[in-house]
Amino acid sequence: MSDANQEQFADATTPEAEAIAEAIAAEGDQAQDLDPIAALIAERDGLKDRLLRTLAESDNVRKRAERDRREAEKYGGTRIVRDLLPVYDNLRRALNSAADAAGDSDRALVEGVELTLRELLKVLTKHGVTPIVPEIGDRFDPESHEALFEAPVPGTKAGDILQVMAEGFMLHDRLVRPAQVGVSSNTGA
Repeated sequence: MSDANQEQFADATTPEAEAIAEAIAAEGDQAQDLDPIAALIAERDGLKDRLLRTLAESDNVRKRAERDRREAEKYGGTRIVRDLLPVYDNLRRALNSAADAAGDSDRALVEGVELTLRELLKVLTKHGVTPIVPEIGDRFDPESHEALFEAPVPGTKAGDILQVMAEGFMLHDRLVRPAQVGVSSNTGA
């Protein structure tokens, strides 16, 4: 191989070009006219492959970022929803206890609490939160209910809901809090 060709390959910076240059130098003087062309073709192919891999990786990064953005937009309010659920529970308990003991003089206060509870539920619903409200007698669903106790109650089947302590909530399609229920463990009938 001539000194001019060796100097040309000494300037090559990619590992692919260096490997090609070594292989060509080993071939001898027969392919002196094709050596630079083969080296350039090999370097071009190596660069093309790296470019395609880089483009594919950047496309994957873009798709991943878009998916993360959509999830953050959809589920970003999970923490604040969890923080607001005790407020909802307290308003619900206040209404339940006031309904038992409310007289005519307390009616305005009870109506105010009812309106506040409805407004809170309306805001939660606007942002994709839906309550899970099981009824007594419904079947226990471990996907959306949490059993706080089991009791063998006559006239019920195992897995029937006996009591609802707290409603559950979903944020779009994710469970924020399961409904807290008591379940029958009656094995007979």
